[in-house]
Amino acid sequence: MGLGVLNDAHMAAPPGTVKIGATATVEDPAEDASSLKRDGDIILQPQPSDNPNDPLNWSRAWKESIMVILAFSSGVTTALGPMITPGIQVVSMKYGVSLDMVSSLLIGFLAFWIGFTTFFTASGANIWGKRPFFVISALVLLATNVWGFFSSSFPSLAAMRILQGIASAPLETLVTSTVSDMYFVHQRGTRLSIWGCMLASGVLLGQTISGAIIQNISFEATFGISALIFIPIVLLMYFVVVETTYNGPRGGSKIEIEEKGSFWTVDTDEKETYAQKLRLFRGRISGESFWKGAWKPVPLIAYPAVLFSTVVYGSYFTWLLTISVLSVTAFSMPPYNLNPAQIGLTNLPLLGVALIGSPISGWMADAAAKFMARRNGGIFEPEFRLTLMLVATPLATAGFLGFGMSVQNGAPLQWPILFMAIHSLSVPFASQASLTYVIDCHPKDANQAFVTINFTKAVFTFMATTYANGWFLKVGPRGVFDVITLINLGVCCLTIPAYIFGKRFRSMVARSSFGQKLSG
Repeated sequence: MGLGVLNDAHMAAPPGTVKIGATATVEDPAEDASSLKRDGDIILQPQPSDNPNDPLNWSRAWKESIMVILAFSSGVTTALGPMITPGIQVVSMKYGVSLDMVSSLLIGFLAFWIGFTTFFTASGANIWGKRPFFVISALVLLATNVWGFFSSSFPSLAAMRILQGIASAPLETLVTSTVSDMYFVHQRGTRLSIWGCMLASGVLLGQTISGAIIQNISFEATFGISALIFIPIVLLMYFVVVETTYNGPRGGSKIEIEEKGSFWTVDTDEKETYAQKLRLFRGRISGESFWKGAWKPVPLIAYPAVLFSTVVYGSYFTWLLTISVLSVTAFSMPPYNLNPAQIGLTNLPLLGVALIGSPISGWMADAAAKFMARRNGGIFEPEFRLTLMLVATPLATAGFLGFGMSVQNGAPLQWPILFMAIHSLSVPFASQASLTYVIDCHPKDANQAFVTINFTKAVFTFMATTYANGWFLKVGPRGVFDVITLINLGVCCLTIPAYIFGKRFRSMVARSSFGQKLSG
């Protein structure tokens, strides 16, 4: 047993179990630990090749530039969903449709189409690379925001949001696997925290800014200003975010790619020029079937690590959006009676704690992994990431209960905002725990695993945004958030078996014919 993680009788080191400590005992006698590449006393996992085109060997400045641009673009893209929440009543009155209809078709439907499209973008990214999907996504998002600015009917807005959801898919799914392309195990938590920080900023700051725009200019102006933001995003995406997928061998100079029964050899020794890196299409970089790849996320839900991460990340993100949508309803009614601009401003404290919580959670994810690995003889287990749920669970519980009670009792505005902020602080810790866990357990399947996660999140979000307002008005704040608290506690309790039996689950998947067939 390694710090509570039960060992497996069949495999000493199932996928995900790696040595990152220099003092680690060598499980495989054929492996010479002295020859492994290191960063100080940390053994690099995965081991980089000697190839200059291997993203693991790129300069730190180049990698961090790609990471920040993708994180920022994801944050802006994520903001497109909830940024219209301060204006749902404006749209409802303008076009004569119900609040639930506006929330469902303009927010929930967007999330649904993001989740549906990720099946195809993830499979395509594995075959043709991530770069073309990132660039095309940014271009189409620019175009849809221009459409939204000039839209003059509710059906036009709803149709625009469908296309916007489809275009948002790459920036929702492929960023996490890009992190595993460029960074080592002990660096991933910190980089994912940058992404998480931008996502939180998108959800919360987007509403704050859009509330002022809706109040002082118009609802449609939110899309016009978003279009202006996407202009530099398109340029940066094209000139900086190069292809990070690497199919070459770690430690070799030639790769052979099988495609429809034929082979060709690709010279990977020569460093690519900047002009070569800017190629948008490189042809097929994988011989796998597009449709098989599109279907792969469905059976992946049977992997325990993917199932756990799907439920935890999907539910926490859904609660974040739900509490945001319901706060609009609560704060626009007595005793608060806030206008859209004022409702947007209520998100500033939430943004503040998210900007604090995201880097702390990222640092803790990597620090806890390295600390526990040292205590475990240098052996890292992905389950060590799950210790962050010890922080997320009590914060979320206090946030839900406090918000429901304070709004139910008509408490001064600072109290529900305080409890919203407490809940907001829980989200980056739960996100870090679930996302880094699935990357560490199944790095080769990261693209498809995040399709599974994001599609489930999209379904949760669609259901929540469709029915949340009606439920809230029927049973009241306490009725809604007491139930959410109990559901969330049940989800968090899944961490216990995931931590204790996680290594055995990973071994079971690796040894099963199902897992071997899916990986092949």
